[in-house]
Amino acid sequence: MSQITLVRHGQAQTGARDEHGYDSLSPLGHQQAAWLGEHLRDTREQITRVYCGTLIRHVETASAMGAGQYAEIVQDARLNEMEFFTLAHLYGQQHGVHLPNTREGFVSYMPRLLTAWQSGEIDSPPESFADFHARVQDAISDISGGRGPALVVTSGGLIGMVLRQTMGLDTPAFARACIAIMNTSVHRLHRLGEHMALTQFNAVPHLDRPDRQHAQTHL
Repeated sequence: MSQITLVRHGQAQTGARDEHGYDSLSPLGHQQAAWLGEHLRDTREQITRVYCGTLIRHVETASAMGAGQYAEIVQDARLNEMEFFTLAHLYGQQHGVHLPNTREGFVSYMPRLLTAWQSGEIDSPPESFADFHARVQDAISDISGGRGPALVVTSGGLIGMVLRQTMGLDTPAFARACIAIMNTSVHRLHRLGEHMALTQFNAVPHLDRPDRQHAQTHL
């Protein structure tokens, strides 16, 4: 039975407002990833294949986890995040709906943004919603077809899209899933028959202790 363990990257540059500025880990992000790597070693996690996106925050997370000890880390651009900040800037310019400054505002903003993207209401996006859907589906299908348990370091939006495809989520539910996903959280898929099934969501066992609860971050 195939198993895929998806990990969201550690905390990135939370004050950024563009793709380039966001794309590296904060000191806390490095620590979160190191703690997760420690946990996987302590629990003797069985991993025979390792993948990550090509973004800096993906590579830094995989490195801080010590993921290379299990297998050569294969970088695959299909595992990269949607260009959220680019989409948000276009949405603001074209529709006057701007990126909020509070988490509360973000909760209502995200479904509006993703719905507009899916319905083609954002002109000239860096990637269409359908293309994002297809590349995520292709990447996960290829990984699930390999032999042995796989570790995949990626981003929250991509993990949310995997949940959408696995569980048949509509776009508002997909958006809420993306918002909920914590930094360095662990998500598991197992093959059941012809399909992959979600068996774990948003687990942070490496942060589940009083002195690390401050590190349970979403942004």
